Amino acid sequence: MTYIAAPSPNFDARISPPDMIVLHYTGMVSGEAALARMTDAAAKVSAHYMVEEDGRIFTLVPEARRAWHAGVSAWRGQTDINAASIGVEIVNPGHEFGYRPFPAAQVSAVIDLLADIRSRWTVPDERILGHSDVAPSRKADPGELFPWKVLAEAGHGLWVEPPPAPGGALAEGDEGLGVLALRSALARLGYDCDRTAVFDEDLGVIVTAFQRHWRPGRVDGVADGESRARLMALLRLAA
Repeated sequence: MTYIAAPSPNFDARISPPDMIVLHYTGMVSGEAALARMTDAAAKVSAHYMVEEDGRIFTLVPEARRAWHAGVSAWRGQTDINAASIGVEIVNPGHEFGYRPFPAAQVSAVIDLLADIRSRWTVPDERILGHSDVAPSRKADPGELFPWKVLAEAGHGLWVEPPPAPGGALAEGDEGLGVLALRSALARLGYDCDRTAVFDEDLGVIVTAFQRHWRPGRVDGVADGESRARLMALLRLAA
């Protein structure tokens, strides 16, 4: 693979090998603007890689160093996601500047990049995540248009398509054992989710993040039968 060097000063030391990959969209008007920001010492943000829409891949921070891409985040009880992960920024204007599908050349480059990263580090499929998975209350990227299914079919990440689970939908305001079971399942998968029996606004945000990744056909924060079936199938895969 051919990489284009664009060194960023925004990194520090790792204390353990990375075992997670976090995918982002840049959420800026252009790749040039995103690259300028991530290589600006004053911005204090970075990633290990940036993938342009035409498939070019820029290297910003060595994988053996801790890039500053995840911010306040958590997964499976771990709160220093930067320390555990390799961050990949994928050029897309995002929801704020005209969110659009990711071009085939870009997706192909991301797949090749993931294969290359995983040739050096042990990263399980269940730890290839989106920024919105580890920071659902703050971030929506890479969003519901990102082709997670295509990545999984290429061997990177998890994807399931089980039949819908029986029972009604769970939504904000609901209470009871069904909500408690939903929270428990989301926490088992990795989301930072309290164990209570109330479906509140925060739970809706987490369900929305789950849907952006694993049920993008309808992203509404309602835990319907399809969302719950996919959640339980993912737990079986990730066990």
